Amino acid sequence: MTRIKALIGLANPGEEYAATRHNAGAWLAEEVARQAGTSLRPEKKFLGLYAKAVIDGQDLHLLIPTTYMNRSGGAVAALANFYKIAPDEMLIAHDELDLSPGTARYKQGGGHGGHNGLRDIISALGNDKSFHRARIGIGHPGNAAMVVNYVLGRPGKSERDAIDQAITECLATLPQALAGDWAKAMNRLHSFSV
Repeated sequence: MTRIKALIGLANPGEEYAATRHNAGAWLAEEVARQAGTSLRPEKKFLGLYAKAVIDGQDLHLLIPTTYMNRSGGAVAALANFYKIAPDEMLIAHDELDLSPGTARYKQGGGHGGHNGLRDIISALGNDKSFHRARIGIGHPGNAAMVVNYVLGRPGKSERDAIDQAITECLATLPQALAGDWAKAMNRLHSFSV
């Protein structure tokens, strides 16, 4: 089984975006760092905030790109190249319009589904789509024309609580996911909903 060596949480940089729906992937990475007792710190060579955590005795590289979302690929490729991490050894955490708040799903491979962060990562990895994803549901505004303002907006309190509960459930399944036991990790995560 392929072990996961890096968790990358997608986000837009800066305080004005920190609490927006598009940063849900970063919220997972931040919580992993917090629970592992480590801090994400600026690392120029990875174009982002970086930390090394130990989860269940396994080293895990944590990264939140500090480029804008549509330039996430440069940070991911820099980390992958430096540590010789293959795409299928990475877990990319990102916000997911097609899942409601309080829901999260693991997935391997597939297209970008219109997500600009995923689109840039796929391109930066030479069109390799084999990386794993932690899709954190943020819901959909119901109209494609409203998506940009929606993902760059802040969720209400009950919505944020639901997203946080899904992130907590991701954390509970992370040891299995990191070990490559996707069946067990998915079985638990995919049966959870707020």
